[in-house]
Amino acid sequence: MVVGFIFISLIALTAYYIFFSKNNVKETTWEAHESPEEAGFSSERLAKARSYYEALNSTAFMVIYDGKVLVSWGDVSKNTNAHSVRKSFLSALYGIHMKGEQLHLNDTLETLEIDDSPPLTYLEKQATIRHLLTSTSGVYHEAGEESWRMRRNRPGRETHEAGSHFYYNNWDFNVLGTIFNKQTNLDLFKEFKEAIADPIGMEDFTLLNTTYKEEPQFSIHPSYLFQMSARDMARFGQLYLQEGAWAGQQLIPKDWIKLSTTAQAKVPNNAIYSYGYMWWVATESPFSELGLYSAIGRYGQSIDIIPEKNMVFVHRVDSNPRTFRLLNRSVNQEQRLRLLELILEAQLTKEELMEDERS
Repeated sequence: MVVGFIFISLIALTAYYIFFSKNNVKETTWEAHESPEEAGFSSERLAKARSYYEALNSTAFMVIYDGKVLVSWGDVSKNTNAHSVRKSFLSALYGIHMKGEQLHLNDTLETLEIDDSPPLTYLEKQATIRHLLTSTSGVYHEAGEESWRMRRNRPGRETHEAGSHFYYNNWDFNVLGTIFNKQTNLDLFKEFKEAIADPIGMEDFTLLNTTYKEEPQFSIHPSYLFQMSARDMARFGQLYLQEGAWAGQQLIPKDWIKLSTTAQAKVPNNAIYSYGYMWWVATESPFSELGLYSAIGRYGQSIDIIPEKNMVFVHRVDSNPRTFRLLNRSVNQEQRLRLLELILEAQLTKEELMEDERS
């Protein structure tokens, strides 16, 4: 009976949380389109997309079109776990500092004096920053923030040479954080705030929403974790859509935006994406024709950028509640991309726009 009461209470709390997160709205400095039709979209079709969104476990969703908000659903101001979207944030920092003297794509772990516990082998130390960015280092050491699936699928040590095999490897990503801090003499969180978050006007992000997670039982290299709101993620996506420029200032080199969001490594068993420099790059139809590239995190987090449509999509699932994993309230890639497709289908064709003008 007690167990039943606890379970019902958890369900009630979760239901309240979902309602609150899907209806809580705060003021914002984002400009919004006056109406879907003014922006060239169908209100009726967007309502269909909204119904689909409501049927998912999504907690926030935004669409930025031509630099203005087209869609804003859920609590887009709440800072929640960004999960692996964090890796694309770090990719941006590498782009900013790659032209300096501290960071070079061909620097090896050996020359950078990177090791771990237990120690890396001579072969593993030949991996470069480029290999780490593309998750092809061949260093199959335990790492922090690994999921059960990552651990299960991790190849054996020295089974692949650097650059020869893609394995989504948190060791690579975490070590990139260590390298950045060591080589630049900066703190990646503070640098993200000063070089990116502040200049583009993020509204909710603070350094209190960041942390280094130490898991020495796996690796000496900590994970660098971000909590971020949907509307701040949208600004980061818009920065990339604008090829690294914001308010007349080039924050991230344009050539790095292009390079990092170009496919660098083939991803086995993925029908949509290849991998760039800590960005997922669509290489299969229909999304490849749109130039789609994405920052993707566990449970359904994403920043999806479509240059051909001048659009940024942000999808969030708040995994912060303690009941989240118990109730398994994630959104998978197929569902997320279907929501994206429904938004794209809501855009009026040239013929429809001409018909509206005539009427």
